Amino acid sequence: MARNYRLIFPLLVLAVPMISLAADETSPDFLRDRGPGIPTSQFGTYIESGQWILYPFYEYSINREEEYHPSELGYVGEQDYFGKIREHEAVLFIGYAFNERWAVEFETEMYVSAEFDRSPLDISAVLARIEESGFAGAEAQLRWMWGSESIRRPAFYSFFEVEFPFQDTRVLIGAQDIEYAIGTGFIKAYEWGTLNGRVSLAYDGGEGQLELGEYALEYLKKLNKKWRVVATLEGEDDDLSFIGEVQFTLSPNAFLKLNSGFGITEKATDFAPELGVLFTF
Repeated sequence: MARNYRLIFPLLVLAVPMISLAADETSPDFLRDRGPGIPTSQFGTYIESGQWILYPFYEYSINREEEYHPSELGYVGEQDYFGKIREHEAVLFIGYAFNERWAVEFETEMYVSAEFDRSPLDISAVLARIEESGFAGAEAQLRWMWGSESIRRPAFYSFFEVEFPFQDTRVLIGAQDIEYAIGTGFIKAYEWGTLNGRVSLAYDGGEGQLELGEYALEYLKKLNKKWRVVATLEGEDDDLSFIGEVQFTLSPNAFLKLNSGFGITEKATDFAPELGVLFTF
């Protein structure tokens, strides 16, 4: 049943902007919830022309059913098992918008600590516990806002992402091979909130194949001058999670972001809280 999300959910994401053409023909304030700018890869966050974003944050995650086979960890064996993994991550996100259409972003996992516990059913040579820590890697995105929003039509954007292979000797943190992704999305404002949906295709240099990448449907609502809330369904392959976030404005150029992810399908990360302060310049 979980694998049905691989096809059903991305199709729903792409269908929403078509539905919106016939729905809610009142005259909403498009910028009421999100403000002007290009959508970034950070939940509920948009970047304006000529603006810089600096977002340092901490994330913890735990997955008690992390699927693996021994060969992925450098051992012999192709049978699938479910282990347990815990990670602590210190991450820095930097974004810049060249104009109202084009923006670039860079994200680096400055320090990651990961602990992996082998499945009790695994009788291969995999160690009972594997630990890795240190600099994990970096990725970059180019984002293009190519369709403006109107009363009846959503805004549309596309993005290209590359993850760099800094970890050819480690198996738990970072990327061992270069990875690419290309995707597209829409944004549509309603009286009851703003929707942002996206879907992508990913290419793994190690496996040499193109497959469905990340997909998401995000809901953003500004409650008052200080508070905004975000609710997101996000997935990759048959992993699907729900992420809830609150944003609190500290000053005109800074706001607190606090969110947590909760796994919906069997293989998704069980629990992943995140805390950071986003600055704009």
